[in-house]
Amino acid sequence: MAQANDPHTPNPIITVNGVQFVAKSGEYVIDALNRLKLELPQVCYHPQLGPLQTCDTCVVEIGGELLRACATPVQEGMVVRTEVSAAKVAREEAFDRILGNHELYCTVCDNNNGNCTVHNTVAKVGSEHQNRPFLPKPYELDTSNPFYRYDPDQCILCGRCVEACQNLQVNETLSINWESANPRVLWDGGQPIGDSSCVSCGHCVSVCPCNALQEKSMLHEAGLFTGIPLPMFQSAVAVVKNIEPTLGYTPILGISEIESAGREGYISKTKTVCTYCGVGCTFDVWTKDRHILKVEPEHGPANGVSTCVKGKFGWDYSTSKDRLTSPLIRENDALGNTFFREASWEEAISLIAWRMNEIKAQHGPDALAFVISSKGTNEESYLKQKLARQIIGTNNVDNCSRYCQSPATQGLWRTVGYGGDSGTIKDIEAARLVLTVGSNTAESHPVLATRVKRAHKLHGQELIVVDLREHELAQRADVFLRPNPGTDFVWLNAVSRHILETGRAHQDFLDEWVNGLDEFRASLDGYTLAAAEQQTGLTQAQLRDLADRLVAASDDPQRGGVCILWAMGVTQQMGGSETSTAISNLLLLTGNYMRPGTGAYPLRGHNNVQGASDFGAMPDMVSGYQKLSDEAVRDKFSRAWNCEIRAERGLDNSQMIDAAVSGKLKALYLTGEEMSLTDSDSGHVANGLGALEFFVVQDIFFSHTAQFADVVLPASPALEKEGTFTSTERRIQRLYQVMPPLKGSKPDWEIYQLVAQALGGDWNYSHPAEVMAEAAALTPLFGGVTYERLEGYQSLCWPVNADGTDTPLLYTEGFAFPDGKARLYPATYVPRTQPPTAEFDLHLNSGRMLEHFHEGNMTFRVEGIAARIPDTFVEVSPELAAERGLRDGMYVRLISPHGAIRLRALVTDRVSGKEVYVPLNARASADTVNFLTGQGRDINTNTPAYKDTSVRMEVLGERGATPLPRTDHRYARRTPQNGVEVERKWARPDYVYPGDGLRLMEGASLNKRVDEFGSGDD
Repeated sequence: MAQANDPHTPNPIITVNGVQFVAKSGEYVIDALNRLKLELPQVCYHPQLGPLQTCDTCVVEIGGELLRACATPVQEGMVVRTEVSAAKVAREEAFDRILGNHELYCTVCDNNNGNCTVHNTVAKVGSEHQNRPFLPKPYELDTSNPFYRYDPDQCILCGRCVEACQNLQVNETLSINWESANPRVLWDGGQPIGDSSCVSCGHCVSVCPCNALQEKSMLHEAGLFTGIPLPMFQSAVAVVKNIEPTLGYTPILGISEIESAGREGYISKTKTVCTYCGVGCTFDVWTKDRHILKVEPEHGPANGVSTCVKGKFGWDYSTSKDRLTSPLIRENDALGNTFFREASWEEAISLIAWRMNEIKAQHGPDALAFVISSKGTNEESYLKQKLARQIIGTNNVDNCSRYCQSPATQGLWRTVGYGGDSGTIKDIEAARLVLTVGSNTAESHPVLATRVKRAHKLHGQELIVVDLREHELAQRADVFLRPNPGTDFVWLNAVSRHILETGRAHQDFLDEWVNGLDEFRASLDGYTLAAAEQQTGLTQAQLRDLADRLVAASDDPQRGGVCILWAMGVTQQMGGSETSTAISNLLLLTGNYMRPGTGAYPLRGHNNVQGASDFGAMPDMVSGYQKLSDEAVRDKFSRAWNCEIRAERGLDNSQMIDAAVSGKLKALYLTGEEMSLTDSDSGHVANGLGALEFFVVQDIFFSHTAQFADVVLPASPALEKEGTFTSTERRIQRLYQVMPPLKGSKPDWEIYQLVAQALGGDWNYSHPAEVMAEAAALTPLFGGVTYERLEGYQSLCWPVNADGTDTPLLYTEGFAFPDGKARLYPATYVPRTQPPTAEFDLHLNSGRMLEHFHEGNMTFRVEGIAARIPDTFVEVSPELAAERGLRDGMYVRLISPHGAIRLRALVTDRVSGKEVYVPLNARASADTVNFLTGQGRDINTNTPAYKDTSVRMEVLGERGATPLPRTDHRYARRTPQNGVEVERKWARPDYVYPGDGLRLMEGASLNKRVDEFGSGDD
């Protein structure tokens, strides 16, 4: 397949239809023509997929030859002609073959919304009739996937879906059986979609140029005539097909254009930002009233056409019947039984204000605390911390970053100055080597993982995975290392020491840009390869090989260097901040900062966990990480807010629960977090919440945590409000209101304003843009952030200068310290405090699953997801299963020093030895893994040490169905290949390149001959 030119060469000048034009170096002819806005047909080409060369509808004449514009790189002096007869006839011939595969019935098709490539190409080609009649294919409609269906009779075999699956998503499920008499798209070589390795990411549906692959939520919903009963629908299709030979396509498509235009009156297309993980995917949501028709990704700076199962199909929670629609107030009946009654907003807000004022008057402002949602917007985070500090006068403010990423932030603050990703996903793609530590990236951050998988498969990127569990990325890795639990710090320091001892540190980089080398070198005493082997279980040979690979990738002058990605497997340890520091130290030692394709990437778990901290939801900082210990910062905010800002550090999430248990904390105002299940040691958390004198929960559902509340306020999800989110890339993006708030609910920012006003605050915000303007004015990190600069799909990566210039890649001119130099920080090893013992002999690991998000409050309300993963379970290794007599579906009880849960077992080699793994999602609160975890915390940030837990297992003797249905994609066998493999199509005996069979007397001669003889006649 042709490759475009080197993008570093000068831009070539080409001639298009007689007019000179400056093309872009590295692009294909079709990209140049598209920028010229020429109406050139192109059915299989998609700019994010590259040239597939399956449809032949983009044929043009270049230098006397008919060539595909999608696969021909531009060259200096190239002469391109699009309107010569040979090219036009070739395109018509190619498109006629496509129509022979497609049952064209646009007037009654749900996909007829102006973006159907096949429909639009009929007009571009000027086709009136089909020379090749449509012939039905001998295959059934496949509806076995819960979210989309495949119709072979509509499939034009363009291969876009195959390319997207094989080389963009890199799930490697789809292919085309080109050698068959009746080719079609196959899932795992011919399995029903629902039984295949398909992960329902939706890539194939999003790139399909017609209605062959379509969301089930669209079917019979989108069009004026598409909801008619099936027999009538089939009759309508027959009518359309029968009149085509007589009238031609122009009048038929004219009717469909009118019908499509009519849809604009009731179908809305609104841009939003995904509300699941921190990757920051953006897309348009199509709605019909409150019915979500589909999610259409295309322009997102982080994701393009990519989504995961949750982002593409996981939005039913927004329209769930379980939504709260009225404030609730706790009451007790005459017998002392507790119940919740509905109340008006006025009553609920008045009660909150009265109780907060009362508690503040009796016990002082620090008797109250505020937990901010990582699902809320930046503006909402800013307002709630302002409510705490300005109105109440306390710094008891935090967000759920305390449960996951605070240690990573601490490690980066120590070493490079900013607590965020060094670059963007593009830098991760460009890296020569990617090392992931304690991160199940393919399931926790699936769209980001697709970029790693793509770079690894297509561009030779080296992939090293260090983890306890053999998940998908570990299976794909060049090197997979399984250290003993809690020992990542040891091998990281041993590798750093080995690199220094062998004289392979990036000394020039260290001399110019890094302080503290001598102190750091001294801190590595004792971290020999031999000592590391003993503690980590990794051999000295493995550690030497790892060091060699890191050094080789760091010294590659032709490509990026090393990116290290890490997540909860690192941070949720007693020494999470120390290990995060060690990661950054290793990157500094090898010179892997300050240039593209390098750096540190702590992957943020929730959609706005980065933004919640960025905008001040922390006990010792206000927005932009401005420290309250700094008098100038306090003075600035005191003047702006007309109040006194205190210097004392407030309580963090974990300390709040301790303070509630001890009686020091009297009131808590919690937004959008299932704290009783996601905080560690759920029994301890329940005791703390139960001890509060007054507890306010603000959420979209009556959560398990809400059962402890005195007042429950009905909030609105992301689809029902405006604001901004900040992704793991530090990328700030706008979300727009897709549908009005459900009657009775309100966006969080409006609720905060009501509470502040009831407490005497002079708040009069009319739109989140005003909140952002205030925050930006007080925060140098966001100085140039405005809603105008974030319009549509525009985005900004902080720091953002006052003129609006942003910083996708950090540290290009120095590090975020006064002298501009980074710091090698001598970190300290903090070993586990709860290793396995004779009584508690198993190590417990936990984490997310691809399909569900965290505890599952949102995703269990999506029917298709809940059917695929109905409940939680415990993974046990084959060797442990053999030892204990376990089989799939058998019930066990896991017991720790802190609690017990009852689960079904799943035997899998994803775990090994005496490791057990429990997903975070659980349908019943009693089965939640955090009833087992304890109160151990990171020594610097108080992040719970979820991963430092030992348990014992009791086999209960009962057996149910396997907890992972046999239709799950994890059981299937993928069919990897190099994209669509169009060469196999070309090898078919019935394939003819368009134009090759033309006779000269038809007036369609090749132009090279015309040019030579001056005539079209032979």
